[in-house]
Amino acid sequence: MKVLVIGSGGREHALAWKLAQSPKVQVVYVAPGNGGTALDGRLENVPITDIEQLADFAQREKVVLTVVGPEAPLAAGVVDLFRARGLRVFGPTKAAAQLESSKAFAKSFMQRHGIPTAAYETFSDPAAAHAYVDRMGAPIVIKADGLAAGKGVVVAMSLTEAHEAIDFILVDNTLGVSHNAGADGKAIARVVIEEYLLGEEASFIVLADGKNVLALATSQDHKRLGDGDLGPNTGGMGAYSPAPVVTPNVHARVMQEIIHPTLAGMARDGVPFTGFLYAGLMIDGQGHARTIEFNCRMGDPETQPIMMRLKSELFDVFMHATDGTLDQVELQWDRRVALGVVMAAHGYPLHPRKGDAITGLPAEQEDAIVFHAGTAQQDGQLVVSGGRVLCVTALGESTKVAQHRAYEALASIRFDGMQYRRDIGHRAIKR
Repeated sequence: MKVLVIGSGGREHALAWKLAQSPKVQVVYVAPGNGGTALDGRLENVPITDIEQLADFAQREKVVLTVVGPEAPLAAGVVDLFRARGLRVFGPTKAAAQLESSKAFAKSFMQRHGIPTAAYETFSDPAAAHAYVDRMGAPIVIKADGLAAGKGVVVAMSLTEAHEAIDFILVDNTLGVSHNAGADGKAIARVVIEEYLLGEEASFIVLADGKNVLALATSQDHKRLGDGDLGPNTGGMGAYSPAPVVTPNVHARVMQEIIHPTLAGMARDGVPFTGFLYAGLMIDGQGHARTIEFNCRMGDPETQPIMMRLKSELFDVFMHATDGTLDQVELQWDRRVALGVVMAAHGYPLHPRKGDAITGLPAEQEDAIVFHAGTAQQDGQLVVSGGRVLCVTALGESTKVAQHRAYEALASIRFDGMQYRRDIGHRAIKR
């Protein structure tokens, strides 16, 4: 059978890699894919990003299942289009994807349905936003209301930083996320300003089929660019699974207080949720979790360690998810820890440099694999094509062992200006 994975990042490489392991799967197409998926004989890149053309391709090639990786095609309605064509696709509809594509939608949804989250206000007027920040003080969190590829959140530790973030999003509109129509029909930028939450972050990802829910292994990523969680926020510099902060008690509470109420609330609002639901959590010292954000997709780089630990056949899981029978599935996991280290381009996150040649990639092994994200083939040479370039992922009996193995696998890789953290997994190791 033929499968299509839409996207070009590390998340899509990991999903395609796992899907290709099924004996039922003849070929996994990745659209558009990257340099790493091009190198894998089990995968085939398809240079298409237009959603109408993707649907044409899926029909023409008799693709049995399509899995949508990134947020942009979901927000553009790729799932609605595929379903209208009678194609089997895993992901949320355009309406359901607003949980991610609009921070304001997500916050008002959580407030309406009693889902624990940070207190917030929404602004499109810069003066009002500045006045609110002056009144509330710092630290405070400033979020662009729209898709910003993981770069639309500023955790401002000072008032100066908060005011700069407001101007960056509302006045300069540097992120270009002004998709909300104003009264005159013109697009306006909006910003969501939230209270700063104390605690430890974790990623809680589930699959939903509209009625049933299946939790994936827990994970934790490192958002800051530098060691010791310093420097600017990024899309994620590394991750590991499982996350020790999500104890069995915390897990049960998150399912009861956040996941089930979210899916019930979406159904009640007439927008049943199908696809991956990612709740970014802040867990305090007492084990209380609050929702920082929702994503309607797998996390990146969390997908890479999660897929390395998954022993169940992913193709079968997605077939159940698209049939509405996730209640019949029980996932099997490798008991080992998986840890992934992201290698980023020079200038990432704001101005990543492209074109640098990549050398020294180690061969795939049972306990270590390099997943590609921002890579491309150029004149027979693998080069940097995006901000986050590679995610070197390894398995180990403990977080410490998995960490050692990942950095060992990473040691031979070279490209000019490469950036990576040397402390991925430090929170779990401290525990």
